[in-house]
Amino acid sequence: MDNFLIQVTGKKRVVLYSPQDAPYLYLSGSKSQVLDVDNPDFEKYPLFLKAKRYECYLEAGDVLFIPALWFHNVISEEFGVGVNVFWKHLPSQCYDKSDTYGNKDPTAASRAMQILDRALKTLEELPEEYRDFYARRMVLRIQEKAYSTDCQ
Repeated sequence: MDNFLIQVTGKKRVVLYSPQDAPYLYLSGSKSQVLDVDNPDFEKYPLFLKAKRYECYLEAGDVLFIPALWFHNVISEEFGVGVNVFWKHLPSQCYDKSDTYGNKDPTAASRAMQILDRALKTLEELPEEYRDFYARRMVLRIQEKAYSTDCQ
């Protein structure tokens, strides 16, 4: 969900990454496997070098808008209080009703990922040359269809 991070007291440093950098963030579910964004292990996560980092500092009274899908890492520079205000901008049926804080993928995206995982597991039944061929066809099909504006 879209989010306002409101810094009431204290200081925070916020590092953000655009959704377009998702291929470089080593995502596992809704989180990055790169836990230390200041000192990443580039041997383990070499593509992380390609991710464009946006960084800002919040002090008491500052408000930061964090759009939906933007990955962010928040580091407290000193003790403080921050408040997050989330809101839904997609139709309500797009959201998991138990997801109060907007940490889960929209329900259609979650279902699609589960279907993709099952399809990839099914491809494991094929010899390597066939698995490679059909996986490439799947990637092309996903790229052709990936920019739909409807959620279902």
